[in-house]
Amino acid sequence: MPPYADSIASFWKGRLASGPRAPQLPSVQHLLANASMPFDLARSRAQADLLAKAIRGDGRQILLIPGLLASEQRMGAMRSILRAAGFDAHDWGMGRNFGPRPDTLEKIDRRVDEIRRRSGKPVTLVGWSLGGLFAREYAKYASAKVGGVITMGTPFSGDIRANHAWRLYQLVSGHAVDCPPFVCNREVKPPVPTVALWSRRDGVILPECAKGRAGERDMAIEVDCTHMGFAVAPEGILAVGKALEGMRR
Repeated sequence: MPPYADSIASFWKGRLASGPRAPQLPSVQHLLANASMPFDLARSRAQADLLAKAIRGDGRQILLIPGLLASEQRMGAMRSILRAAGFDAHDWGMGRNFGPRPDTLEKIDRRVDEIRRRSGKPVTLVGWSLGGLFAREYAKYASAKVGGVITMGTPFSGDIRANHAWRLYQLVSGHAVDCPPFVCNREVKPPVPTVALWSRRDGVILPECAKGRAGERDMAIEVDCTHMGFAVAPEGILAVGKALEGMRR
């Protein structure tokens, strides 16, 4: 062995130790628990009347924005229950979410204008996962039209790769997770009331990234559900109702 071999080994050991660490990820056990989504949806449908009575609606206009690869159908149970509770809840009208496009915020803006056409009042945005990032960025883009933002398991804080979804995001969207096609400052709080719903059992998004830090959102509410459950489980739907009540003016 050459006399300098130990020095070379020590050099590379030091370089590797000081290099970037792999991001922390949610546990695989919690990730697999997301398979309970059909059962969560069945529970919400069976309890729809009770859930609607437990939420105090006030007629506010709400826009529901689905997560990656989800469509309006995935948000259907929540929409129906919020409407029965007394909110004016709407789909985003853009079909399946295949990730951000250069004109995504403009399309959301047109949808918000459609919803506001009769009343002229601001619209509250409820975004699940990637849909929550859309909601936060749109609220910065057109804050006068937005009454508040509620995110559900949305990775707006911390390491953008601290989740099990970023590789799928890149495959579907066609661009790097840290290079969206429009300006996106994830950690900057929108200039409207902002509530972050997060779960220790999320399984897809690291809880700290969905909870956020002080200054990145106005309030954080822990929810006992999986990532998929935010949109369909009774716990997720009730948490949205609680968040809406908390930002009532």
